[in-house]
Amino acid sequence: MAFDYDLFVIGGGSGGVRAARVAAQGGAKVALAEEDRYGGTCVIRGCVPKKLMVFASEYSGLMQDARAYGWDVTAGAHDWPAFKTKLHAELDRLESVYRSILKNNGVDSFDARARLADAHSVALSTGESFTAKHILVATGGHPVKPDLPGAEHAIVSDDIFHLDKLPKSVLIIGGGYIACEFAGILNGLGVAVTQFYRGPQILRGFDDEARGLVADEMKASGIDLRLDTNISEMTPVEGGYRVTSTTGSTDVVETVFFATGRAPNSGDMGLEEVGVALGKAGEIKVDKYSQTSVPSIYAIGDVTNRVALTPVAIREGMAFVETVFNGNPTPVDHDLIPTAIFTQPEMGTVGLSEEDAAKQEPIEVYATSFKPMQSSFAGRDDKVMMKLIVSQKTRKVLGCHIVAPGAGEMIQLAGVAVKMGATKEDFDRTVAVHPTMSEEIVTMRDFVRRT
Repeated sequence: MAFDYDLFVIGGGSGGVRAARVAAQGGAKVALAEEDRYGGTCVIRGCVPKKLMVFASEYSGLMQDARAYGWDVTAGAHDWPAFKTKLHAELDRLESVYRSILKNNGVDSFDARARLADAHSVALSTGESFTAKHILVATGGHPVKPDLPGAEHAIVSDDIFHLDKLPKSVLIIGGGYIACEFAGILNGLGVAVTQFYRGPQILRGFDDEARGLVADEMKASGIDLRLDTNISEMTPVEGGYRVTSTTGSTDVVETVFFATGRAPNSGDMGLEEVGVALGKAGEIKVDKYSQTSVPSIYAIGDVTNRVALTPVAIREGMAFVETVFNGNPTPVDHDLIPTAIFTQPEMGTVGLSEEDAAKQEPIEVYATSFKPMQSSFAGRDDKVMMKLIVSQKTRKVLGCHIVAPGAGEMIQLAGVAVKMGATKEDFDRTVAVHPTMSEEIVTMRDFVRRT
């Protein structure tokens, strides 16, 4: 059977665009459909604008530090409209880059919603239909709100970049990395931030000691973090919303922001009708090669609900091309992925938490917490933490956890060593770079506890 395309990609985010580009560079005839903006969650409504907002929010603290270092400076009010204008200009530029990548590599692009018509066919909202030997679904995910009275009035992470003005006060619901990152961002931009999380500690799943320090520092920065607390109702009132919590407290805030999870973009795509199996959360079920229950259909990225990180989606897209078009079956490696959480302070992590490692084997824990030179000189009480989890048997570093300014930059490099299987003695043999915060990673000689 002759197909219109060798590959039809549904979704123009980082994973889908990478797979389309690499397949086309290898000689495949490729098309891609995107119903919204090219670049996906990361570029348009996630990592990139969020990180730019992190930078913006840190300048208030930097201005205070500057005075401690002898500079005669005064911070005025933050100009949100000016920042927002420049932010969206940058996102427009990046979207044009994504479009150019596809065009320059001969990929046919369709600004349309695509549905599966059968195992080898897609139908577009424009009325066009195409056949393809292989179909790759890379449609990502979206934020969700809980089902409770008044939730329709709240915003989610997609909305934050489009606000006409910043609220004077906000209640953030959630304790994951999105909730905690935006708590720090808005707090730094001068918004009075309250945060509810239903669990006993934020950042569930990460190392207990590390997330505990992040929580302490968030509180010290002025965020009203309330644990074991959830929202039960929100009612519009003059100036905002009256919010009732599960503990019985009542607050009035200008804006309520739900960061309570995300769901795969798999609805109304014809997936189940053509035989593609979905999980309970709507995620597309795939094997280690990203192949679905229909052999000609593959899926990568957040829609599969494996590891919802942009670099992972890109890796999955590359592995898909290797497997399907290069004749080199390549399973996706989801082990030992370095991760940065852009809270304030940042957290960088790779490998096992102390708690998870202790369940697997006897370990040694090396850890230190201290005031970094820059903030200590400025008179701030900020603390940072460096932590290594080491196997007693093999001496391999099973996990590395950093809470510090620039932790994301540090963990990228530490991740190389951990991925290579470095031992504690390999770290010890490495000469320290002085004076830096990260030198503590290679100067901790004595374990603080054995488990």
